[in-house]
Amino acid sequence: MVGIGSFGGYVPRYRLNRMIIFGSMGWLNPVIITNARGEKAVANFDEDSVTMAVAAGMDCLRGVDRQSIDAVYFATTTAPYRERQNANIVAGALGTRDEIRSADFAGSLKSGTSALLSALEFVGYNGGKAVVCAADCRLGKMASTQEMVFGDAGAAIMVSDQDVIAEYKGSFSVSHDFVDHLRGANTKYDRMWEERWIRDVGYQQFIPQAVQGLCAKYGLSPSDFDRIIYPCYYGGARKNINKVLQVEQEKVQDDMLATVGDSGSAHPLLMLAAALENARPGEKILLVSYGSGCDALWFEVTDNIKKMQDGRGVSRWLARRADLDNYQKYLVWRGMAPAETGIRGETDKETRWSLVWREHKAILGLWGSKCRKCGTQQYPPQRLCINPDCQALDEMDPVYLADKGGTVFTYTGDMLAASVNPPAIYGNVNFNGGGRTLMDFTDCTVEDLSVGMPVEFSFRIKFYDPKRDITNYFWKAVPAVGEVK
Repeated sequence: MVGIGSFGGYVPRYRLNRMIIFGSMGWLNPVIITNARGEKAVANFDEDSVTMAVAAGMDCLRGVDRQSIDAVYFATTTAPYRERQNANIVAGALGTRDEIRSADFAGSLKSGTSALLSALEFVGYNGGKAVVCAADCRLGKMASTQEMVFGDAGAAIMVSDQDVIAEYKGSFSVSHDFVDHLRGANTKYDRMWEERWIRDVGYQQFIPQAVQGLCAKYGLSPSDFDRIIYPCYYGGARKNINKVLQVEQEKVQDDMLATVGDSGSAHPLLMLAAALENARPGEKILLVSYGSGCDALWFEVTDNIKKMQDGRGVSRWLARRADLDNYQKYLVWRGMAPAETGIRGETDKETRWSLVWREHKAILGLWGSKCRKCGTQQYPPQRLCINPDCQALDEMDPVYLADKGGTVFTYTGDMLAASVNPPAIYGNVNFNGGGRTLMDFTDCTVEDLSVGMPVEFSFRIKFYDPKRDITNYFWKAVPAVGEVK
């Protein structure tokens, strides 16, 4: 049996009320008030599609042996690199072994389900486990519909041939070179064609086409499904699609437009993760994506679902929220408005790739070392045990620290450091099990921190080098869930 073995989600902490956007930009385009209900999730200044994919993957792989993963796929339309495989960054951060298959999926908002289908085919042929991580951080121009609608988020699905929580039963796909949203190779902002065209020809024709095609292929009716998941941020179009499919509104998964926004390639998988949080054994789930056509996938929930309904998914991230009450801060974080960070911000940050390669395990996966003789754990990994009573040489085993958490040893807020979110907050963190390192804190204020506070580790952007267009990543400390109100 092949299907979903685990699931995970991620929604950034910060949420921007859409009325704040309208209050700032409604003078230029008053019609955006039609999309001003609710709030959208906004990635922090040190987050992007890669970091959100890793966060979702960490949520998905809780309790899973990382060495058992055979493939890692990453789906996005906002990858930081065009010629450096982004999936390898994700895989390294997740702590998988080197001997895996990895691939990037891009170019379409249905790249998330394209990656999921490829993972299902990979596991169906080879067995084992494959992880699909999807995330997007799309930009719309100021005062645009896209700015109001787009939200940032990530989702992850692990495909397995053992202990399946939702069996894969079949799929049907349609592909069209239908241009509704467009972003060229050198374009920063999304460009969309006429909304009526997108709504009436795109969503309202292609989604029913995919659903009806799957039902005809397997002798089903849309009403046979207990949950139907599809992305569409047009409320009227959703009603019309439900009418065409002759399904009750209660069966259609909430699109999270009012709480997250449209998260692009991640959105179908994010909605799937939300559905699996409270799915019951025996339920039939229909997952449909949209973008240059549609993928429709049929899953049936098994009794194993109860083992995975342990807090992973989307709900806890939705509850872990903070208001971003400053529209200008959002513009600076996304690079839409230039900001002065002082002379320190002009420091040249050349990346030495040979050094990055030598230390890639410690950088990407936060790998440390543990002495075989005395059990002393340390970071960064060393050849010599630091225990003065041991000092064994070359008796170390690698240990993955990214999922172990730690505690605050020291912290400070630095108003002189170059930062687009001052003050820069950093300090020393003790790893659970041993070891200590200097690390940035994020998703918090100085007032949120205290010595001894439990922290988790989050993969984030360490710095961006605009001169060479290089994004460098490392781990930061975040107050553990429940520590920051």
